[in-house]
Amino acid sequence: MRNRREFLKTIAYASAGSCLPAGSFLLRSGATSKPPALPQNDSALPKHKPVLVAGKKVKTVDMHCHVNLPEVANFLKGTPLEKSVPAITVIDARRLQIMDKEGIDVQAVCVNPFWYSADRDLATRLIDFHNQKLVEMLQSAPSGRFAAFGTVALQFPELAAKQMEDAMKMGLKGAAIGGHVEGEELSLPKYDVFWAKAEELQAPIFMHPQESAQATGIAKRVKGYGGLDAIIGNPLETSIFIGHMIFEGVLERFPGLKICCAHGGGYLAAYPDRMDHSCFDSPARCEGSPIKKQPTEYLKQLYVDSIVFTPEGLRHLAAVMGPTHVMLGTDYPFKWVEDPKALGPVDHLFATPGFTDAQKVAILGGTACKWLGIPTS
Repeated sequence: MRNRREFLKTIAYASAGSCLPAGSFLLRSGATSKPPALPQNDSALPKHKPVLVAGKKVKTVDMHCHVNLPEVANFLKGTPLEKSVPAITVIDARRLQIMDKEGIDVQAVCVNPFWYSADRDLATRLIDFHNQKLVEMLQSAPSGRFAAFGTVALQFPELAAKQMEDAMKMGLKGAAIGGHVEGEELSLPKYDVFWAKAEELQAPIFMHPQESAQATGIAKRVKGYGGLDAIIGNPLETSIFIGHMIFEGVLERFPGLKICCAHGGGYLAAYPDRMDHSCFDSPARCEGSPIKKQPTEYLKQLYVDSIVFTPEGLRHLAAVMGPTHVMLGTDYPFKWVEDPKALGPVDHLFATPGFTDAQKVAILGGTACKWLGIPTS
């Protein structure tokens, strides 16, 4: 492994908020064979004070951050996906500086799928290429600072199951997925082969919404100021994904799944009991559903990130999901945590009253380390 200073001088891997559709943002565009110039001063940002609980150092893990590899653009030239490759930024000195500033020891990075429309041949070749490049990225990064979710072609569920297993053998962590496949719900029986393999492998699955405005049917209504497609559309898509996973019985059939949903789990975690009361108010709505428990009980089988911005929001999220099912998230490279009105993820936790020391350790990184299978120190 290269040491940190060597890495800061030489790394040229690209990353992006590719857990979003192409063109959603642009931090550094135009991947080239020559890496961009990197800052020479790796102390430009102040570092976070050591993260301690009861006087002991705690390992912190960011479960929600993004990367996109520049080599993929050339790989996809001349294919139907050529115009779908997301914009590029890089894993460079700045990323490490921001991690240190926020008190983040490890980022678990993901690439959101933009290839669900690809045919089997292209999807197979792309996933093999993508996962190999992710492994190379981890091998060149400072030891222990990054983990990466594997990529899978979920439009072919049996293939995706094998790709996930192969990715884990290569050292990647489970898989990052979208909340639908070309508008098709992942709760359909055809996807059970993928969920069964994920449960068998105890594979971490990170679900991030994609093309949410179109997928939820609200594209015409979220135009205008404020970025409503992101602030309403993304949590809405996550909520729809979770709702189907509950009511269509996926979480009943596969209770051992390890699924983490982005953005605090969307809206259901904020308003969970409406699911229970819906079945009581109109039993016909739930007639034929294979669930055997209250819908809110299945919600607690899921994991979520902590991106809810306020101590009261985090307190409520932990009360609904359980503190051991909430993990830190930043949505890097988006600047949510750099907003002066918002606390960074670590400070957000410490500003939230009511957590025990054990619960703080779990949210900061204890659950994530166990979930990902990485050392706790």
